[in-house]
Amino acid sequence: MFGTLSEEAEVKVPASKAWALYGTLELAKAAAGKMLEAVDVEEGDGGAGTILKLTLLPGLGFKYYKEKFTKVDNENKVKETEIVEGGFLDIGFILYRIRIEIKENPNDDTGSSCVVKLTLEYEVKEEAAANASLVTNAPLLALLSVGSEHLLKSN
Repeated sequence: MFGTLSEEAEVKVPASKAWALYGTLELAKAAAGKMLEAVDVEEGDGGAGTILKLTLLPGLGFKYYKEKFTKVDNENKVKETEIVEGGFLDIGFILYRIRIEIKENPNDDTGSSCVVKLTLEYEVKEEAAANASLVTNAPLLALLSVGSEHLLKSN
């Protein structure tokens, strides 16, 4: 069973500034203490191949998961991460991927805002299909909120 969820929001900073957060390790650092208890870089420097261990705050379901940056496209401002250990993989998922896209805001001629789009793609083994109901857009909304708050504070 395959599924997709998506959220997007306008952010009142230029696309280049939003990418400096969302396209790097800075997003995980901004989420520490809000969505995450701890962020450990296990491998890499923020480019493709980077692996992070993300320890969640108590009460958020899973204790931890590891994600790998599978794509970091600085030119097109697209980053993809996949869970490679723990989290949803422990309950029958074979894919849990988040794609972050930063786009110029088509309604803003001044370049002072952009659109952040987050897409979640997942695939669940047939025998665990009932667990697909656990997937929500809450992590996407939380990432948008943390990211926007961080960007506006630093603007």
